Formats: sequence, structure tokens, C-alpha cells
Amino acid sequence: MKKLNNIELFAGVGGLLDGFEKTNSYNLIAAVEWMKPQVRTLVRRLETKYHIEDAKYKVLNFDIQRTDELLYGWKGDKDFGDGPGLVSLVGGEKVDVISGGPPCQAYSVAGRIRDENGMKDDYRNFLFEAYIRVVNHFRPKIIVFENVEGILSAIPTGERIVDLIRDAFDKLGYEIINDLRKYALLDLTEYGIPQKRKRVIIIGIRRDVKNVNYQELLRNFYGHTLISEKVKVVSTVRDAISDLPQIYPLDEPMKLNAYDNSNGINGHSARFHSKRDQEIFYRLAKDIEKGEFKYDSSEKLIELYYEQTGNRTNVHKYHVLRWDEPSNTIPAHLKKDGLRHIHPDPNQKRSITVREAARLQTFDDDFEFNESQMANFEMIGNAVPPLFAEKLGRLIPILISDVAKQEKKSES
Repeated sequence: MKKLNNIELFAGVGGLLDGFEKTNSYNLIAAVEWMKPQVRTLVRRLETKYHIEDAKYKVLNFDIQRTDELLYGWKGDKDFGDGPGLVSLVGGEKVDVISGGPPCQAYSVAGRIRDENGMKDDYRNFLFEAYIRVVNHFRPKIIVFENVEGILSAIPTGERIVDLIRDAFDKLGYEIINDLRKYALLDLTEYGIPQKRKRVIIIGIRRDVKNVNYQELLRNFYGHTLISEKVKVVSTVRDAISDLPQIYPLDEPMKLNAYDNSNGINGHSARFHSKRDQEIFYRLAKDIEKGEFKYDSSEKLIELYYEQTGNRTNVHKYHVLRWDEPSNTIPAHLKKDGLRHIHPDPNQKRSITVREAARLQTFDDDFEFNESQMANFEMIGNAVPPLFAEKLGRLIPILISDVAKQEKKSES
């Protein structure tokens, strides 16, 4: 089958794109991302892994909200320099797939809890409108729109975001599944991701033939084709990170380094933790290792935090990964706080490293993260796990084939 021409919007570090590339079923026309660390990392990956020599031209570092310039090019911008625009990159080619997901902070339940206005004033609530404008211009046969579970309940302006998205796609002539919670909300642990991560995967089909039942095609895709990629055995923290070198605390911390980070593996360096935090980590991980479970409730963890710091909090700060379970969700917030991702080995007395976070997100070890530690954690936490993306990427051509057969049958 001929490769599908695809455009990736909100590309980030390229988790979704990396999975698609692995299938060898796609020809990347362009990717759009406005954060420079993500762009540098993605370009390096495309050049070194997939030998895309013109990656630096295909990855557009630009603000998608400026859609006209994104389409037709821009010059002399103080932040983004010059760029050719998507229309120039596409040329006379047909775009088959547009994929991506707007930044999820405005839709996440955690984000809405932290923000005093419940993220109602956050501009990111409406970045999907830019996505839709690009879709309207290129009219791909398939769209892939990924986001967090919280998008299903987000109501920033009195209307549910998913209803606005559905109506917008419908007006453009695209069909998405009627019951998103039933079909499109996926538990990625069921697809081999060693992490508790639920995501909404919205697949849209361009309606080209009047009497084709596109809802039936979508139900078949979600209910049969996609389910075929589920695993029988759940992957765990042990599966993901146990073979990485141990990192132990130094007897005497040096400046901002409190651990022996001399293993030489990209991203496998522990962040700084004080002696106090190290002892808390040891106590919590040892408690689990010994099976005592003295800190098995939020109330007990909140009390431990007060006992150790003298500060009160309504939300417990600590979580130790369990060796034989999937990890808790790897979030972008990991860039600021590692206390909820404590390594399960009590003797290492630390939170997880960038490389361990990448492993739990199913990034390959040859996927290098060379930006600041904060930027690396952020881009990993925001990504689609490449393993899931690869599975999805293998199935999109099957869906396109099924749709084509139904459309041809209905026209004959």
C-alpha cells in the first residue's frame, strides 16, 4: 500500500509521530510545534533514527493559533524567524491523515483543580479551533485527535468542549464516534504501556458518500480492529526500568548533585533531593518492600508530610512506584515535583530519572533527551506513548481501506 501523507499538529517531542514512523506506513509532510526544546529534540530524532534529512524544514516551529501564517508562511518573526508554511510543504500532494492533540492542561482534572478559575480562562481550551482550521484547508481522509480524559467533562464556557469539537468536525463533513466515553476513552495499560494512563483517542472520517454508515465503520474500528492490539499481560514498572543501573545517594552532596550519576546513560541522572527527602523516600519504599503498609492512605501520607516539614497540605505529596504494577501517570508536572514518582528501591532514595520516565512512556533508549531536566520531563509527560502510537499507526491504513471498500460498494 502507498504510504499515507500525514501532518502532525501539536507535535511536542513526537511520541505520536515516532510511533507512526515505526510502522513505515507514513510519509511525514510536516509537523508543527511552538516549543523550541521539543522542536530540537524532534528534529534530532527524525534525522538520526529515520534519516529524514530535511527534518529541520519539515518541523515548523510556530504558533498554530496564527493559522494563516502557518498555512502560507511567515518572515522576520522575533520568536520564530522565517518559515515556508504548510501549503508550500504540501505542494500538490494529497494529505491523508492529520493527527495531534492540543495541550491538555486546560482539559485535565488536575489542572482545573489547581487553577482558581478551573482553567475557564485558559486560551488552550480553544486551540482545537486552530486544529480544525488546518483540517478544513487540507481535508484529510482521517483525523486523529488525542487528549486527556478530562476533555470529556471540560465546560469552560457553558458548553462541553467535546460538543463544540463534535459540531465543528460535523460542519466540516467529518464523522466521529457518537459515544466518546464508551469507545474513545482508552486505558493504555491494556495496550502494553507500563503506566496507568487514560486517553481519549478521537478518530474522524471524512464523509464522501451519502449512504455509507460511518458510525458503523467507527464502531468496528474501536470495537474490533483497535481491540486486537490489546495485551494479555500488563507491563509493570519492573518490566520497564529494573535493568537500568542503580543510582545511589552520595555520602556528601556536591553543590546541587546528591547522587552518583556516573552511569553515562542519556537522561539517567537523579535530580537533587535533600537528606530529609531521601530518608522519607527510604521509609516509604521500605514500608512497601517489607509489606507493612503503614502509609497506605492519603491521611497517613499527609500526616507524614506535616511531621517532616511542619507544613499542612490537603493533597498527599508522596507516591512510591510498585515494582509489579504499572506506574502512576507520568505527567508534565513531573518537571516541578518528583515526590509522587519515588523509585521503588528503598536504597536508592530518589525519584525517577528522565530515562526512567521515558521508559515508562515507552520511548526507546535511542530516543535522546538533551534539553534541561525540566524540559525533558515536560516533553515526556506530555507525549503520546510511542508504543501505543505505533499500534494505532498500524491500524489507520486498515481503517482507510475499510472505508474505501464501503464507499465503493455504496456507489456501485
